[in-house]
Amino acid sequence: MEQIAELSYALDTFYFLVCGALVMWMAAGFTMLEAGLVRAKNTAEILTKNIGLYAIACVMYMICGYGIMYGGDHPFIPDISFLSKADNAAADVIAGGEDAPYYSTLSDFFFQVVFVATAMSIVSGAVAERMKLWSFFAFAVVLTGFIYPVQGYWKWGGGFLDQLGFNDFAGSGVVHMCGAAAALAGVILLGARKGKYGKSGQINAIPGCNLPLATLGMLILWLGWFGFNGGSELKVSDVGEANAVALVFVNTNMAAAGGLIAALLAARLAFGKADLTMALNGALAGLVAITAEPLAPAPGVATLIGAVGGLLVVFSIVGLDRMKIDDPVGAISVHGVVGMWGLLAVPISNEEATLTAQLIGLVTIFTWVFVTSFVVWFILKATVGIRVSEEEEYEGVDISECGLEAYPEFTQAEV
Repeated sequence: MEQIAELSYALDTFYFLVCGALVMWMAAGFTMLEAGLVRAKNTAEILTKNIGLYAIACVMYMICGYGIMYGGDHPFIPDISFLSKADNAAADVIAGGEDAPYYSTLSDFFFQVVFVATAMSIVSGAVAERMKLWSFFAFAVVLTGFIYPVQGYWKWGGGFLDQLGFNDFAGSGVVHMCGAAAALAGVILLGARKGKYGKSGQINAIPGCNLPLATLGMLILWLGWFGFNGGSELKVSDVGEANAVALVFVNTNMAAAGGLIAALLAARLAFGKADLTMALNGALAGLVAITAEPLAPAPGVATLIGAVGGLLVVFSIVGLDRMKIDDPVGAISVHGVVGMWGLLAVPISNEEATLTAQLIGLVTIFTWVFVTSFVVWFILKATVGIRVSEEEEYEGVDISECGLEAYPEFTQAEV
């Protein structure tokens, strides 16, 4: 029995770590997607933001975020004591009974830290092309170290939303809507890019510089999402859990496919063209929609949930543009609007979930993140500023913020 327990522990820990590595790889997906959907003159700054925010998220979640989200007696008191403990949980599993952990505590930390980085990545694309780099990093410190962990505790740390019966399997609300709410607060205070909206109210398209790169980014995210949703099952070492993981993988894949097809068809009917950017966001919308509950529905239902997400994202992107909310990559629509849909869709397939609990969770998370983020953005705007100058925006933030270009047309070499 001891050997079986040790083997199960090793397998579940390894599965957790591999899934965490897949989610970490989503950082590359966000980076490539955003780099492809912005103008060439802003690409290096996008790359810098994404690698910077990932490092900041890791450090801040280690210092205080994990302790807040999974704190001991009080949810707001950081507890990082797990870092100084030798994790000999194999023996704990054998001797500790049903309450003992069945995977390494540090593997749980690793899996959770890549989730908080994902939430912050959502903000990056929405504020692209006009935000000061160091103001963005300052906000990342607060979101990843405090704002995200508090609402994460309310659900995944055993807080009042969890006790209420709010269901969010892998984070349509806790991760994706959280990132979108923070992004919306920033975009409102930041304002639109110069030239995006005309004086007479017209909406001017600002195409991205590299659609092959954006497409690669979406496919990386699609792959990483198997770790995002699959790892959230937390266990794979028995027949029942292995079958559950397989269903989560299939439903995740089918929802993405449904979202892409629905968005592509909606764009064809609305614009008369097969809009690639809408197709990319449609796939991501399907993934966000199924993230709240990828285990309960049958694959056909998961496909339909993803398809509704794909339809919603097309109309949301258009609607936000009409409201003059400038989101260069559609992040607020993909992760916010469709994140809400994912939460509300849970009772369709999960009989234990209630619409009331889902609504309370949705409103609570959105309100907490939006209000706290707005306050932080406002303080940054009033002190150090959050927007580059008009001249710097015209030249591109690559030069003003990073001092180099991602795509230099000429290279001067000494002869």
